[in-house]
Amino acid sequence: MDKNPEPGRDEILQAADRIRPHIHRTPVLTCSAIDHIAGASIFFKCENLQKAGAFKSRGAVNAVFSYDPYDIKQGVATHSSGNHAAALSRAAQLKHIPAYIVMPENSSKVKIAAVKTYGGKITFCVPTLEAREQKLNEVLIETNAFEIHPYNNYSIIAGQATAALELIEDQPDLDLIVAPVGGGGLLSGTALSAHYFSPATKVFAAEPSGADDAYQSFYQKKFMPSINPDTIADGLRTSLGSLTFPIIRRLVSDIITVNDQATIEAMKLVWERMKIIIEPSSAVALAMVIRHKHRFAGQKIGIILSGGNVDLMHLPWM
Repeated sequence: MDKNPEPGRDEILQAADRIRPHIHRTPVLTCSAIDHIAGASIFFKCENLQKAGAFKSRGAVNAVFSYDPYDIKQGVATHSSGNHAAALSRAAQLKHIPAYIVMPENSSKVKIAAVKTYGGKITFCVPTLEAREQKLNEVLIETNAFEIHPYNNYSIIAGQATAALELIEDQPDLDLIVAPVGGGGLLSGTALSAHYFSPATKVFAAEPSGADDAYQSFYQKKFMPSINPDTIADGLRTSLGSLTFPIIRRLVSDIITVNDQATIEAMKLVWERMKIIIEPSSAVALAMVIRHKHRFAGQKIGIILSGGNVDLMHLPWM
């Protein structure tokens, strides 16, 4: 379990300093055509252009570089469907230690290739959370590596918080920020950054209707696990964590779901109008804003485009 305290203002600023040499400060882009469709002013924080193709590089680098070198000398390990796996493999490579990655056997080929590119040592398992955790335990016993959970880890959350911190620095008067939610690392980090650095800015989450455990947990005020999620947004099929859920309950204004068709339309829109590649998990946030534009009309909205790792041979509209 993470021994660190919940990230405060200082921890987030320290994370930003720690990771700065090893990540991109990603651009904030706008698109007048999408603004017109949404009826709002949208500022896209382009984590699809981040190292390893997703915001996960922030948390992975912060975690690996903040732990005692003695603790991680045998390497680091995690289970992940892709983006955290690649990000942790890259962060470990920067520290010259091994990374042991448990991945579901149905993971995206492009994400598997990325993990291998960064030197991650992959063990495959059947695509259930139980199988992932069981296989990871076996790997931890075998390697004596240090576990770095994809989202249920305060060092990870502090790293992910830096995306919203940069967005707030570049665009300080946002009415709200929208982030997708899977395990809640990005969302809880975003909520903490808004709370500390832009308290007037609300934080909303977008979630696939076929994997709406965060929505259910939020409204039932108790943890509801993700059971048999069915969505094209492969990065959002996980359950919330014991560390992320309390932050989300406390600091997030609302969680709104959208169906996969809306996500596909939003993904196409970004590809066609902005000429940048985003993955379905990123598109969920824009889909939510467009589908509920009556609620957000005229507002200044920050959207975190969480990643751009797409298998071009298996696009969701093909």
